[in-house]
Amino acid sequence: MHRELINPELARYLTELSSEINRQIGILINRQGTVTHVIVGDAKGLFIPGLENYPLGRKALRGVRLIHTHLNDETLNQDDITDLALLRLDLIAAIGVRKGLPGSIYLAHLMPEGSGKPFEIISSKNFHNFEFDFSSFITSLEDEMERHRVYSPDDRRERAILVSVSTRPRYEQEDSIEELKDLAQSSEVLVLDTAIQRPKEINPRYLMGEGKIKELIINALNKGATLLIFDQELNPSQVKAIGELAELKVIDRSQLILDIFARRAHSRDGKVQVELAQLKYRLPRLTGKGTAMSRLMGGIGGRGPGEMKLEIDRRRVREKITSLEKELKSLSEARKQRKQRRVEKRIPIVSIIGYTNAGKSTLLNFLTRSSVFVEDKMFATLDTSSRRLRFPREREVIITDTVGFIRDLPKDLMTAFRATLEELEDADLLLHIVDSSNPRFEQHIESVEKVLQELHLYEKPRILVFNKIDRINNEEAWNLALRYDAVAISAIDPSTFKPLLQAIEKQIWASKLEEAKV
Repeated sequence: MHRELINPELARYLTELSSEINRQIGILINRQGTVTHVIVGDAKGLFIPGLENYPLGRKALRGVRLIHTHLNDETLNQDDITDLALLRLDLIAAIGVRKGLPGSIYLAHLMPEGSGKPFEIISSKNFHNFEFDFSSFITSLEDEMERHRVYSPDDRRERAILVSVSTRPRYEQEDSIEELKDLAQSSEVLVLDTAIQRPKEINPRYLMGEGKIKELIINALNKGATLLIFDQELNPSQVKAIGELAELKVIDRSQLILDIFARRAHSRDGKVQVELAQLKYRLPRLTGKGTAMSRLMGGIGGRGPGEMKLEIDRRRVREKITSLEKELKSLSEARKQRKQRRVEKRIPIVSIIGYTNAGKSTLLNFLTRSSVFVEDKMFATLDTSSRRLRFPREREVIITDTVGFIRDLPKDLMTAFRATLEELEDADLLLHIVDSSNPRFEQHIESVEKVLQELHLYEKPRILVFNKIDRINNEEAWNLALRYDAVAISAIDPSTFKPLLQAIEKQIWASKLEEAKV
């Protein structure tokens, strides 16, 4: 009955008071029937306060309903519907004021995903004739919403909408968001949907216009997302503004990559480098001493060796950064000593480089009969591995596997890993591994070459190796090798290694022979 929605006496009291002060009055009621908030607005609307005690969680709806007065007995307006969708209210109702008494009633509720319309409005010209069994209705609606979700209620992973907002060509955005999807999956994130926006100009507050960002957030909430991941780097004020509007966790591509690195770093070197990068990333996002970093902590973007207590302040972060930089320097000295011993033994060094997930660790394993961790994910391995590879005539080389490269690697991460990547300076030869089956392989080659230029290693001798030819046809593999003056292999099929081993042998010992002549 309508009494379950609002008590008739309370409804009359609201309309009388509203008429007397000529302002809208609203109340928020939870599912136990308790009035949690009383809101006094102006003649045209009211401002809903924060609902921290009723957070958006695993359920489809928030668990509170808003009932308010409309002075001119008018229907629900666009602001009402936006509040309903953005706040995920159980429902929103407007009771018209007619000579100080309840007149018409208009009620709106959200619809399950895929039902063809985002919301439904139910109305009656006479409040006292309106019958509505709220408790049965809301239980049925929420159950129906849960059934239309694309994920299992038992799936505890973060659920994300991926967002690209850029003035670049659309095909570049589509390529980039596909890569972002791979990164999200590497971080155990369930991707629910993607959104691409190409505004005429970037909005400094939300990247896109306020109307568009609200549409995006409503879509995310409808699908049950817990996270928005932006392909573009967000500044601290943008993270704050979007997060406050969305009540969802908001991170960017850089923070997602940092999260993956935090998961994958196992050596002391790797852990220190990742923690240093995380702290440098977070420092400008602290707004003062004792600031709670609730939107940056826990789960995606807040895990790993860089996770700290919420009350940490700038001074302590700077002290920790200084301490880690000192530790990184001492670890770097130890690496230099190890390198010096290798140089003294005059064993040639071959370093495997390439875009992330190109198959570098797989190649190292099959070439040297090793068991370096391998997984079909981006940045599956971060820690440098070194193994010996024997050639005929008692020749051998040390072959090393490095961290994968990626387009627009976060600056803090690039700085932190520079010491590791500088090991490439001592390599006699670089094997640049490319995933031939990836449609974006040309951009991957460019990204790796850009990093080599930044490290002043572009002139270092290298062999371009097209991997994963088992996933493309033979003619395509042959054409690629011919076109790029490269070697084509499948890292999981040692029978394809002969041309590669011959190329390594020729490059290494031909250059050694030239050095000897000089």
